[in-house]
Amino acid sequence: MTDVRLSSDPYDVIIVGSGAGGGMAAYNLTKAGAKCLMLEAGGWYDAARDSKWLEWVYDAPHRAGASATQPFGGFEAVVGGWEIAGEPYSNAPGSDWMWFRSRMLGGRTNAWGRISLRNGPYDFKPYSRDGKGFDWPISYEDLAPYYDKTEELIGVFGSAEGMENLPDGKFLPPPAPRCYELVVQRACKSLHIPCIPSRLAVLTRPLNGRPACHYVAQCERSCRLGSNFSSPATLLFPARETGNLEIRSHAMVREVLTGPDGRATGVSYIDKKSGQEVQARAKVVVLAASACETARLLLNSRSPHHPNGLANSSGMVGKYLMDSVMSDVNGFFPSLMDMPPHNEDGVGGMHLYMPWWNYRRQRELPFSRGYHIEFDGGRRGMPGLGVLNGSERFLGEGYGLALKQKSRRLYGSFINFHGRGEMIPNRESYCEIDEKAVDQWGIPTLKFHFQWGEEEIQMARHMQETFLEIIQAAGGQVIASSEPAKTGGISRGGQAIHEVGGARMGSDPETSVLNPHCQAWDCKNLFVADGAPFVSLADKNPTLTILALAWRTSEYITAQVRAQNV
Repeated sequence: MTDVRLSSDPYDVIIVGSGAGGGMAAYNLTKAGAKCLMLEAGGWYDAARDSKWLEWVYDAPHRAGASATQPFGGFEAVVGGWEIAGEPYSNAPGSDWMWFRSRMLGGRTNAWGRISLRNGPYDFKPYSRDGKGFDWPISYEDLAPYYDKTEELIGVFGSAEGMENLPDGKFLPPPAPRCYELVVQRACKSLHIPCIPSRLAVLTRPLNGRPACHYVAQCERSCRLGSNFSSPATLLFPARETGNLEIRSHAMVREVLTGPDGRATGVSYIDKKSGQEVQARAKVVVLAASACETARLLLNSRSPHHPNGLANSSGMVGKYLMDSVMSDVNGFFPSLMDMPPHNEDGVGGMHLYMPWWNYRRQRELPFSRGYHIEFDGGRRGMPGLGVLNGSERFLGEGYGLALKQKSRRLYGSFINFHGRGEMIPNRESYCEIDEKAVDQWGIPTLKFHFQWGEEEIQMARHMQETFLEIIQAAGGQVIASSEPAKTGGISRGGQAIHEVGGARMGSDPETSVLNPHCQAWDCKNLFVADGAPFVSLADKNPTLTILALAWRTSEYITAQVRAQNV
């Protein structure tokens, strides 16, 4: 590595990470007049130029199949994954954590499912309800105005339902359900399970200069027109238009730099193209690198003033790592066979879903929290190979014309169900610096400790039972499921890519890393704007809450700077 290079003149704010939280911080801080430097570990990405949304797989090498750096397929807007060459991580004995890292401008917002659910009042005060886990130091009422503003900015469709602990929002009109979704909705009605319009960050009406979705059906490839939410299209590029945002890609941040008084003075990063270490200076540092990466940065930022890592006087950095409980079942539905050709227009992604419905029966269940159900299917892609009743092969028999005819009969008759549930934080789930390993830039890496509790295992088992009830009520048959056995069919930790925690907010600096405004107790010009501040992980996907929290934190930073408190 060459000598350290000092960056240009100091900035008002350095933002580490360009995903949901970093993008929202940049959007608000630049509009408030702050000169911001954004550092992104991956390469540049602009969907208007780089999306592969209209390309055919047969025109690509290996039919655009998955690779080490694009684990979901060569055309998906994903660069990174669970395993990245030169960026190792480890698991402690008995742990099995999967750490997903995104290495592109906009991070995971380029290809996420765009499910945008508000946490409800119960979700901010779970300990007060059942005595497990922890309460947030803020309430739903504190964040509700920022949910409003976020939805109005990014565009979220949905419907007003007035459901318990599922706050309604500022919604665009939802698209009409598809045929297979109506089949599931009818079955759910017979079981008294709510099946309502989804809440996705996809435009069904033009908004803020962005056109409505016209259903190319390739949302995972990112949208060239910006009809679905991504950080670059909706937040970063508008922020650059203010003239107040500089973005440096291929910048792998090593640590947050601090002065003799313990305050942050900037960051040190590796220019991945040259291998040179660069130091950039700023009055305020915002970490939005994703929950585990933010914990890693804090733990690696040791100094005489912060011997155990920056903002870690409580010893809570890296602690109480969480991910969504996940379990899946696939079903075959004979009633959907031999359907005449028809469109399934609308938006990419599910048009209906099932929110948690058992709050009133919670004490009768062997787990204390809830889950929601996502499902997909229909006539978007050809059915895969499968087995019916252990003998008849769906597409395994026949050749030529016979195979084509069978494929046409089966097309659209498969539906896949996915549970996403709340994990109760536990002491055994955390990350720490692996003192024996470094990445290719010499930066110490993370070691993970993780385990599901018995309640999460029971929840996954309940998911499996519920999926079976819905499939049977709809006249279908289970063809594939997560293995129930001892684990209840539960996913691996990190597999849902919903990891949060590691720098939780709180009211007491003895037991938390951040105050209720996501400001570090130990370093008042350091803030966190990703999933790390989460105190709990509700049965709602975390991105909308990350965005709303980042907006609230950005307003607080602006107010504190103007009051000369930072």
